[in-house]
Amino acid sequence: MADTAVNGNGVDHGEEEVDGRVSAVYDSDNEDMPHRISADQMDEERKKNVAYQYLCHLEETKKWIEACIEEELPEAVDLEENLQNGVLLGKLAHFYCPEKVPLKRIYDKDQSRYKSKGLHFRHTDNIMQWFRSMESIGLPKIFYPETTDVYDRKNMPRAVYCLHALSLYLFKLGIAPQIESLYGKAEFTEEQISNMQQELDKYGIQMPSFGKIGGILAEEMSVDEAAMHAAVIKINDAIDKNESGEILAALQNPNAVLIHVNLKNKDQYQTTLQDAKKSKADDAFNRSLREGDDSQRDVYELLLTQAEIQGNVNSVNVKTLLRTVNGAVDSDDEKILLNALMDPALSCKGVNSASGSYYMNNLKEIKEEKGQELEKEDVHAGVNTANAEAKEKSGILNAVATINSAIDGGNAEDTVLALSNKDAKLPAVLRQPVNLYQSELHKFKAANDGDLAHDQLVDAVRVLTAIAQINHILESEDAGATVAALLAPYACINDVDDDETLQQRYHDALVSMKRQRVQEGVDFLTQNDIQANVDKVNAEVMEEQERILAVARINEALDTGDPAETLEALQTPAAKLGDVDAKHAVIYQTVLQTDKEQKAKTTEDEAAVLWLDEIQDGVNKANKTANDANKLAIGMVTINLMIDEDNNSALLGALQSSDVGLNSVTQDCVEGYSTQLRAAKQEKLQSGSPTSWVSHQLKNGMLFYFNLDTMESRWLEPEEFESSNSQLSKPEVQAILTRVTADYDRGLLFKANEDKIVLLQSHTRGVLARKAYQERLDFIKRQLPAIIRIQSWFKGRKQRQAYSDRVNYMKEHEEQAVKIQSYGKMHLARKAYKERLQYFRDNASAVVKLQSFWRSNKARHDYHILTHEENPPVVVVSKFVHLLEQGEQDLKEELELQGLRGRVVKQIRTNQQLENDLNLMDIKIGLLVKNRITLQDVVAGAGQGRKARRNTGDFSREKGLKALSKEKREMLEAYQHLFYLLQTNPSYLAKLIFAMPQSKTTKFMESVILTLYNYAANQREEYLLLRLFKTALEEEITLISKVDKMLEIVTGNPMVIRMVVTFNRGAKGQSSLRELLQPLVKSVLEDKSLNINTNPVEVYKAWISQTETETGEASKLPYDVTGAQALAHQEVKDKLFECVKCLGEVANRFLTHIVSSVDKIPYGIRYIAKVLKHSLETKFPEASSDDVLKIVGNLIYYRYMNPAIVAPDAFDIVDIGVEKGMSNDQRRNLGSITKVLQSVASGKKFGEDSAHLQQLNPFVEEAFERFKVFYNDVCDVAEPEDAFNIDEYSDFVNPSKPIVYMSVKEIIDTHALLMEHLDALAPDKEDPLHELLDDLGEVPSVEDILGEAPADLSDPQAEQVIASMAKTEISLTLNNKFEIHEDGDEDTKKLFLKVKRLLVDVIGCQTGDSVEHILTTPATTDQEEAHRLLVQKRMKQDESLKHDSTKLTRNASGLDDNKLPIEAKKQKILKSLRKLEEAGRVSKEDDYQDLINSIAQDIRNQRRYRQRRKQDLLRMRGTLEGLENKATFYEEQNDYYNQYIRTCLDNLQAKKVFKTDEKKKGKHKASNLKYTGAKLYEKGIILEIEGLEEPQYKNVMFEITQTSDPGVFDVNAKFMGVKMDSIQLVFQDLLQLQYEGAQVMNMFNRAKINVNLLIFMVNKKFYGK
Repeated sequence: MADTAVNGNGVDHGEEEVDGRVSAVYDSDNEDMPHRISADQMDEERKKNVAYQYLCHLEETKKWIEACIEEELPEAVDLEENLQNGVLLGKLAHFYCPEKVPLKRIYDKDQSRYKSKGLHFRHTDNIMQWFRSMESIGLPKIFYPETTDVYDRKNMPRAVYCLHALSLYLFKLGIAPQIESLYGKAEFTEEQISNMQQELDKYGIQMPSFGKIGGILAEEMSVDEAAMHAAVIKINDAIDKNESGEILAALQNPNAVLIHVNLKNKDQYQTTLQDAKKSKADDAFNRSLREGDDSQRDVYELLLTQAEIQGNVNSVNVKTLLRTVNGAVDSDDEKILLNALMDPALSCKGVNSASGSYYMNNLKEIKEEKGQELEKEDVHAGVNTANAEAKEKSGILNAVATINSAIDGGNAEDTVLALSNKDAKLPAVLRQPVNLYQSELHKFKAANDGDLAHDQLVDAVRVLTAIAQINHILESEDAGATVAALLAPYACINDVDDDETLQQRYHDALVSMKRQRVQEGVDFLTQNDIQANVDKVNAEVMEEQERILAVARINEALDTGDPAETLEALQTPAAKLGDVDAKHAVIYQTVLQTDKEQKAKTTEDEAAVLWLDEIQDGVNKANKTANDANKLAIGMVTINLMIDEDNNSALLGALQSSDVGLNSVTQDCVEGYSTQLRAAKQEKLQSGSPTSWVSHQLKNGMLFYFNLDTMESRWLEPEEFESSNSQLSKPEVQAILTRVTADYDRGLLFKANEDKIVLLQSHTRGVLARKAYQERLDFIKRQLPAIIRIQSWFKGRKQRQAYSDRVNYMKEHEEQAVKIQSYGKMHLARKAYKERLQYFRDNASAVVKLQSFWRSNKARHDYHILTHEENPPVVVVSKFVHLLEQGEQDLKEELELQGLRGRVVKQIRTNQQLENDLNLMDIKIGLLVKNRITLQDVVAGAGQGRKARRNTGDFSREKGLKALSKEKREMLEAYQHLFYLLQTNPSYLAKLIFAMPQSKTTKFMESVILTLYNYAANQREEYLLLRLFKTALEEEITLISKVDKMLEIVTGNPMVIRMVVTFNRGAKGQSSLRELLQPLVKSVLEDKSLNINTNPVEVYKAWISQTETETGEASKLPYDVTGAQALAHQEVKDKLFECVKCLGEVANRFLTHIVSSVDKIPYGIRYIAKVLKHSLETKFPEASSDDVLKIVGNLIYYRYMNPAIVAPDAFDIVDIGVEKGMSNDQRRNLGSITKVLQSVASGKKFGEDSAHLQQLNPFVEEAFERFKVFYNDVCDVAEPEDAFNIDEYSDFVNPSKPIVYMSVKEIIDTHALLMEHLDALAPDKEDPLHELLDDLGEVPSVEDILGEAPADLSDPQAEQVIASMAKTEISLTLNNKFEIHEDGDEDTKKLFLKVKRLLVDVIGCQTGDSVEHILTTPATTDQEEAHRLLVQKRMKQDESLKHDSTKLTRNASGLDDNKLPIEAKKQKILKSLRKLEEAGRVSKEDDYQDLINSIAQDIRNQRRYRQRRKQDLLRMRGTLEGLENKATFYEEQNDYYNQYIRTCLDNLQAKKVFKTDEKKKGKHKASNLKYTGAKLYEKGIILEIEGLEEPQYKNVMFEITQTSDPGVFDVNAKFMGVKMDSIQLVFQDLLQLQYEGAQVMNMFNRAKINVNLLIFMVNKKFYGK
């Protein structure tokens, strides 16, 4: 029976048929009476019918979804499970709302994740997408299921019910087909029906009324329900009457709210609506057979609803129009086709009458390809394609016109930009060289004699892009790439040979020509240039090949030994050999043959041949030999001629001539040579004959013949040759020269031994001399007196001569004398110096003071020049460049500042969490008062909150984004790039703020934006946050026209204004607000005598009370009076006058203090006020300045200051303890003051409604003028770039990279929002945001980022664990992915910064009068050593930073250049300065003063930066202290709440004891309960126990015991007395499940428990509820 098929009536085809009430089969014993079934059987049949109905609905839904998404789905019984992950729902949403739900946003689209791992929480995204799509088309929300109904299958019939309503709604809109009723038609097995019945019974789900969908849908429409209902009934009546005219009139009734009713289709309407109504009546009849009496049925179960009528009307219209479209296509009637396509019933979008031909052509193609009639989808596809083609064609024409205009304009950049327009549909255009496109297209257009057409541009751009590609490749060294580019078909370069041997030649030739063109001022090669080079290289190659053949021919001629043939080969033009002389053919043959044989011998290769250069060398050598031979012959003729002329000097010159090469020629022997040669010649004339030919033998042994008469020379011996006897030959002359020279050398030999001869002679002369000496000595002795006299005279004369010589010597050596004298004077000076030095030592303190004064004065003077002079000299700047160095103290302060920022951000998060916990405690205490939960649960909840906070952020650093893996590292870097882009480019977040719903903006502001900017913890992040606020405010006011009237700024509460005020009243601006307002507020709070009450009624009542107190008698005046009645009493007027007077004085005191405290207002809010003022003046130029200042005042006073004055305790303006609070009088006083200040700020006087305050109007008028001045002063602030000294290069020179701390949830939420609103944020597909989001891919999950997940995702606590994990904070070191720009000016700026950095290093070590002098003067050894030590110091700092990843990260740009030696840096600077001078950035004429000025500005900024950093440190410490104090305050509040809870707990315990005493004799509340499984099953608490049949439930015993911990119970399970399992049940967890809507929970992983009934039992048995 389980496999027997059952039809729509639940009847077994093989057996009996039952209608649910009376059996259709008669009793065999009594055929006249039918057999009645029992009540239980009827109830069973009813349940089966419900199950069958639901299965039919599932089958209907399945077939309808298949028709929509065109996919085959599993069987209907499995549809619930397949809908659970939301993938099919997402695809369905994409079908009818593709712009809202693109396919890429459907999670797990192929269901691979679901099939492998089951449900994932991100599958709920698909369900939410489905909900949003239904909202976008307007389906009433009454039909929507809950997310858990689908995801957890808590109420799947509700989801199927929604799909039926959606199908009817889409059918009405003409988007989807109508769902088909399969009741009574679909067949299911008895087992399938029974299983479905059990599922429905188990969960007790109420089946929705599918038949009433049409009526409910009609009721939800915003029209007159009664009128529409009557109109629809009238249409149904007309259908029954079968009158097409009446049907048409009923359809056209306005109350029916039907559209697109066409008079021509009335007959089709009649037929179609009759069929639809009949089908619906048949379905209702089938249903009645199963369900019994139809008296309770909805009227629309038999009648067509408004949606069904509209859907059928649309269906008829579409079919009619399709027939028209098909006919028009067949008849090629464009007009009829256009009329049909423009009919709204066909729902064709964007139909344009000018595109008729496109529609006709496309629809024809579709119909021909399909081979049958066009359907609606075909028509839509054809129209969309035709619209795209028409749009594309229009875009092409406009783009081509723009291109022609740009070409005529002559601006190359504009031309390339126009060519790059996507609408032009041109091939890709390279950005460089831009002049190539402009030049060539201009020539092409001139030759075309008119505008260029699109096809001409396509061909031209293809060729020019190929040529541009060749130009670009030439900048590399890749010859292969060059040839490949030349061979590109669109380059149109002919005769390119791709032989590898020619690739480099092509490349080198083109590079050479391009360099030549650059020198000529053209930075590109044209196609003609490239073709000419290719032709040139090809010609050279051809020439080389011909030369090779010529060389081979020469070698072959040499082998023949024929000089004539060799000469002919040498004279071949292709060989291009130089200086080949026909007269030397013989010697060419001889020399080249010898060289060839020598080469063969050397290379040991008999087949060796001479190469071209070797042949040329041989020819040159042969020519030289011939020349030398000729010179020799002429030289010998000259020698013989000089011999005959007896000219010795000329003969000597001829003999010494190098042309003849004679040896042993000495000038001293010339006479001997002449004599001997003349004799030899005479002797030779006596023999031989006087012929004219002589021969000379060369060094190589060859004979050279020379004719003395004709000067003719030959290499071959003349006929009948006989050497002439009239001339001496070279050997004969050489022999004579050798002989004569030898004789001369012999004479020289004797001369060389002259000393020995002299020695011999000296000995002889010595003997003679000694003899003469002895004789002389004897003479002297005889003449001694005379000799002495002569000697004395001689000595006197000699002494006088010596003195004279001394005087002359002194005169000649005057300098030396002076030097000796200087030594003496130096001694005296040294003595005086030592005395002076001792004087200085005795007065050292005074000297030091004088020196320090002079030096400090000099330093101040130099610093004044540095800071005030417009062009400080390089000498002064060089003295202060050391201030630009980052010292240890700088790094220490940077590290401390960075750490403080992180602590401040974390403390802010902690405080936010504490505040949220306190709010949660308030809620739970409220529930406690209502007796919903126990006090102990509250305490436990608070404890768990603290534990969760402690655990937040505690995850393994070895997992997630910080893991050491390439994938995680790339994800981390991608997020760092993304958040850097969001932080520095405010346009994205500004647009995102307005793209999101306003309800989410504040949360997004607090959780993401402020975190991304580190709550403006430093100047850089405050500067960037202000840029965001400015951009968003301008976006809101001037760009997106969200503000149409200026008053809307006041009344509309603009989003950006709210964000700015919230931020500046937070932790960042709290101290400023407190400093500004605390003295004023404190003075009011501490003045106990101050009582400002301007309410006449309250003053009147206070007067009555005072009178009664003083007199002791009841007043006869009425107590309850109106304001006018109260003012009728003079006493009241007097008191009000005094109060108002006092109010004016206090308000004036407030005003005076506020307007004098402009500097105390945070810069951020002042700047936003300035932006607001400027934006309003731009948006509303006709508005007066007073009106604009009122709006600005609304921001500065009303939004920023006023709430803090009204509620100073809430804004921490004053310190008020938890147990204390402000009195009503104090609040009234402050409220009255703010009321007056509000009137002053808005310039609005008090009117008749506040007549008693009109005496303040003069003050209001005067004070408003003061406030206007104050507003203008507030707006008078510098731009953030000047205020913070930050520009676009600050990140480039900043030694540390920005770090932000974001939670995982914030990262994921931001990623998801960017993906959702990507098209709005970055419409351009080339936007960097697209690239970064493509790098990241789909939005990750918490597990993906952290690298860990709960062990069991099905665990009910898994979501809480994941939520806790999502709070984990991750530090992101932000950096820019797009640091390199193609902008030439950008490169110049970077080069300028690079040169400036290098010049700082140079002038810090080497000084000079000018930059040029420093750079051109070599550095001394000391200067080079100082520079080396500077580089080493930096390298050590960088190395120390690398050891700790938490420290600062130095910007790596330019580090390689910084490590260069000082001379290398100078050369690099000089080279870069030339480039900068060419770019007009610096000038050599003013000694590069712009560069020096920029360095001076950096030095000044560095000082300011250090000062600000110290201020930031102090401010951050103060902020951290304030946050910690606030945390302490929150903890005190927490303790206060806990004390309150403990007090309540004590009271409750006391109350419980009292009740127990009263009921000692009565029944006590159980502390221990025991129930069998059968009993709990009977109560409905247990739904089922896996593995046990229902009869066995009685053997299971459940024991529930209350523990000592409040709200905690031990549950034990026993089977037949044996303990099987136990768990601990927390009552708070049950309440949480109930709060989340969970109806069923698992216990022991086997028993399914009804949560609501279990809570009821625990309340009843343990808490007495």
